[in-house]
Amino acid sequence: MRNTSMDGTDPSQLFDDTSAAPGVQPTGFQGQGVGTMGHPGRTLLSDPMSNLAMAYGSSLASQGKDLVDKNLDRFLPISKLKYYFAVDTVYVGKKLGLLVFPYMHQNWEVSYQQDTPVAPRFDINAPDLYIPAMGFITYILVAGLALGTQNRFTPEILGMQASSALVWLIMEVLVVLLSLYLVTVNTDLTTIDLVAFSGYKYVGMIVGVVAGLLFGRTGYYLTLLWCCISIFVFMIRTLRLKLLSEAAAQGVLVHGARNQLRMYLTMSIAAAQPIFMYWLTYHLVR
Repeated sequence: MRNTSMDGTDPSQLFDDTSAAPGVQPTGFQGQGVGTMGHPGRTLLSDPMSNLAMAYGSSLASQGKDLVDKNLDRFLPISKLKYYFAVDTVYVGKKLGLLVFPYMHQNWEVSYQQDTPVAPRFDINAPDLYIPAMGFITYILVAGLALGTQNRFTPEILGMQASSALVWLIMEVLVVLLSLYLVTVNTDLTTIDLVAFSGYKYVGMIVGVVAGLLFGRTGYYLTLLWCCISIFVFMIRTLRLKLLSEAAAQGVLVHGARNQLRMYLTMSIAAAQPIFMYWLTYHLVR
């Protein structure tokens, strides 16, 4: 009996021996201890103050996001910019053809759907920013190519070329905005519309420089002359619906000093495009 008690536990024993060495936890309480200490986050999440702090932080983050979106849309209307880049391949091809050959186009009015202009991909008359943006980038690349063929290419000159074109574009838009304000023209033209219309001249500039690289100065002057006339006609027929009265847009004789000023302003904006086209490209062809 003594040897049996020393080798193992007594089968007749009703309770576990709790006189174990210090630091050894009884088996019956191990699972409960791990469950309590293994998930300390449950106690934190169940705290009402923690929940209130998390809710308050989420509310502040939401209010901050709304404030940033509101101010950003005020100075840089992202939602409106999406409209100007809603183009497809068919629209780009037709718009490029219209910029180079606008003489056969008849309907120049922008289509509307429930007082909202349709996306450019559905209306060739709608202004867009895709062609001006890609035209500006392509113009810089073509200018670098032209300078490289003449052994005049340097990163500094290319940077000055890009900066000069951008500054002239900004100045042109600002002058037009100031003129519209002084003439007190009530029009639905926005600043983005003016940037789009002013950026269409890069198409003719690219065509002229490429023609100069292929056929020399004679090809440059002939091609640029054609593109200048085309952009002049395009701007006249487009802006007259925006700046002139409905009677003038329909071909009726314009009366009144204010309408005369609008007509002169339209002519000035259209006439400025060929000047900028020549000024920004003549030094690239030799």
